[in-house]
Amino acid sequence: MRTVQRGEFEGGSVFIDGDWKPLSEAKVSMFDWGFTRSDVTYDVVSAWKGAFFRLDDHLDRFFASLDKLHMRIPYGRAEVRRILHGCVVAGGLDDAYVAMVCTRGVPPRGARDPRLATNRFYAYALPFVWIAHPEKQAAGIDLHVSSRIRIAPESVDPTIKNYHWIDLVLSMFDAYDRGADTSCVVDAQGNVAEGPGFNVFLVKDGIVRTPGRGVLEGISRKTVIELCGALGIPLRVEAVPAADLARADEVFLSSTGGGVLPIAKIDGQAFPRWPGPVTKRLQDAYWALHDDPRYRDPVVG
Repeated sequence: MRTVQRGEFEGGSVFIDGDWKPLSEAKVSMFDWGFTRSDVTYDVVSAWKGAFFRLDDHLDRFFASLDKLHMRIPYGRAEVRRILHGCVVAGGLDDAYVAMVCTRGVPPRGARDPRLATNRFYAYALPFVWIAHPEKQAAGIDLHVSSRIRIAPESVDPTIKNYHWIDLVLSMFDAYDRGADTSCVVDAQGNVAEGPGFNVFLVKDGIVRTPGRGVLEGISRKTVIELCGALGIPLRVEAVPAADLARADEVFLSSTGGGVLPIAKIDGQAFPRWPGPVTKRLQDAYWALHDDPRYRDPVVG
């Protein structure tokens, strides 16, 4: 691989067919099973103020997902790291949304055996993407608790980051129809699962609770769990009935797209105080970690 120059492709860059290119050249075959069957895995890591946050954790999850889906890419861990750095550098970005993607690829004509497909690797960097922009957070996020049921973990392992999002997307339309900003879905027992791109937490009587089954184990979720331990905040990872959200003292989301995001309303019902004290404490601690050398991976190039 060549050495990229900073800002070659101002505003973002894609790594495709073994080289960094402008975003306008990003493409995938319409015959790729990643497109026709959503047979794909991916991961997204953030870069903030010129450094990746918890890149090793995201690489761990990406390579674990590849193994679980019987996928192989022609790059090792160090090479993927270099590719991701190159995407940020070539895009001239300091704050970035950086994705690594593997699709099943295109099988031989007429073949239905996934083992015959050649897996395809892509990566790209865009300007940082927020689940809710800071201005929206300040105005107050209204979360709709949808009755739509998340794909069961017995069907699709939720620890494999994937594009099986139709239930999540439809729940967003449910939210918009009710004037809310975003949504979360439930499992077959009526317990909170997750939302489109985020995990859900509630606080009641000083205790933080978050679903422990049927959810993507987000890196930001992992960060919040670790911060609770470090700050001495009681935490329970367990089934969370959807009705408990409305009865909570505080609710917040966790996502690579914004860290700890306080919720102001549940289905239009406002919390008396937001962000609540526990949420604010975790939010401040989350962003402070971005200056911690244990979690920073400065962009090289």
